[in-house]
Amino acid sequence: MSGANGSSTWRNWAGNVTARPAREVSPASAAELADVVRRAAEDGLKVKAVGTGHSFTAVAATDGVLIRPDLLTGIRGIDRTALTVTVEAGTPLKRLNAALAREGLSLTNMGDIMEQTVAGATSTGTHGTGRDSASISAQIKGLELVTADGSLLTCSEKENPDVFAAARIGLGALGVVTAITFAVEPVFLLTAREEPMTFDKVTSDFGELFAENEHFEFYWFPHTGNCNTKRNNRSAGPAAPPGRLSGWIEDEFMSNGLFQVVCSLGRAVPATIPSIAKLSSRALSARTYTDIPYKVFTSPRRVRFTEMEYALPREAVVGALREVKALVERSPLRVSFPVEVRTAPADDIALSTASGRESAYIAVHMYKGTPYQAYFTAVERIMTAHAGRPHWGKVHTRDAGYFSEVYPRFAEFTALRDRLDPERRFANDYLRRVLGD
Repeated sequence: MSGANGSSTWRNWAGNVTARPAREVSPASAAELADVVRRAAEDGLKVKAVGTGHSFTAVAATDGVLIRPDLLTGIRGIDRTALTVTVEAGTPLKRLNAALAREGLSLTNMGDIMEQTVAGATSTGTHGTGRDSASISAQIKGLELVTADGSLLTCSEKENPDVFAAARIGLGALGVVTAITFAVEPVFLLTAREEPMTFDKVTSDFGELFAENEHFEFYWFPHTGNCNTKRNNRSAGPAAPPGRLSGWIEDEFMSNGLFQVVCSLGRAVPATIPSIAKLSSRALSARTYTDIPYKVFTSPRRVRFTEMEYALPREAVVGALREVKALVERSPLRVSFPVEVRTAPADDIALSTASGRESAYIAVHMYKGTPYQAYFTAVERIMTAHAGRPHWGKVHTRDAGYFSEVYPRFAEFTALRDRLDPERRFANDYLRRVLGD
């Protein structure tokens, strides 16, 4: 195990959160990690595990012991009868996806970024979009975690089911996850249809677009009446990936290279944003391609940003989005990033943003280094009026009082935390705010 004392600064991906832990450790096994937790307790230090820092909140920040995931990686085993895979908590999603593909397997659904570790992604409720298939956390079949007293606890629907009900999205508050077992299925093909559509059409037809597609999402370009829609559906094949050049133009040049230049210009000269938005949203062309799931669901994100995302009851999403559009139109705000809308079925995880309700998500972004408070505050006001639930890893200002109202099972989670971590070994400022003391 590599152990590092001293106070190097930890930063998240977006650069908006920093922490100076008392010490950093990289345990290579669950047993070593348990030892780290016991030693921290002896020294009276808090403990937090970090992933790749893709959260925009300080959910993983600590001035105590920072556990890095770099050595806790790899696949422990694949069960082809049960159709499950068990992986170490620090395994990046992109490595899991590639390894599963080599074995002819795949997750059912995933988010659009695959840089995160499996534990970081699931602990914060990372999700993609789906009519019938839910977040990555909802695909968990078993969890192993080190609790505050240094013991190793395993949970599933059959073993410690009360812990399983909550720990699949545990915010790092119940213990440090050391391994996760996911449900997988034989690899399949998805056909993606990307197509520009007007804001008025996509909002008036939202019910049908949602009902007719396994995975529907769309992006609205602020300062315009233009959207880009994406429909992903299972396909009998054959595979027809995007051509190398057209794929590079869409995914690399337009989504990363050109977009970076446009965002930098917008940050320097905000007045240019509306006209650039009109140009760039019109430059989109329709395209269709077919490939294995992770190559369709995920895309590289090299342009850094800050993000806020709220889950709303699905029936409220179109009205809320129209309110966001009206807000941008009547304000001096200049927004270069598209607003993203996705969906999720109800699930049974205590603190899932889709817990017990059919949900839709509205995500707003600002380019890294651009002041986001005015925009996010105004959007958040709209979201909370619809009993919105913010993504645990994205910017928001809500606290435990608010969450106890919008999560019917909030008290179930906090009671379990009281039992598993009575001394708040895994607490930090963020958890104090969102879960209370």
